[in-house]
Amino acid sequence: MTIDWTHFTPWMSLAGGLLLGVAAALFILLNGRVLGVSGIVAGLLRPRRGDTSWRWAFVLGLLAAPAVYAGLAPLPEARIDASWGVLVIAGLLVGVGTRYGAGCTSGHGVCGLSRLSPRSLVATLAFMGTGFLTVYVVRHLFA
Repeated sequence: MTIDWTHFTPWMSLAGGLLLGVAAALFILLNGRVLGVSGIVAGLLRPRRGDTSWRWAFVLGLLAAPAVYAGLAPLPEARIDASWGVLVIAGLLVGVGTRYGAGCTSGHGVCGLSRLSPRSLVATLAFMGTGFLTVYVVRHLFA
């Protein structure tokens, strides 16, 4: 394995991780809720009175952030080596996985692990292991 030193960004990655950690900590401290994107979006699909405005603000913030960034710096080039069909199937599988796992990478991987949740540890190991295995199978066995 080699490191692509041209695209290696440890400081940007550290800054992003710190921002995510601070956001998750503030969210749970101020709202008493875990910052899990799948749970926030699921709450919009089954709305309860008085519980949607903060969810919409969160989702709109996720969508607006790249636009704000683009106003400050050029967006990085996105390269996806998959067809639309593969992307749709992968997205649906991620959605099914978040339902079965009772949460997503942000809920289990960031918030759950930081709270030392055994359930989140198992979930994170499961989805990371499945991701590693999928990449290996697709790139080395099917290639």
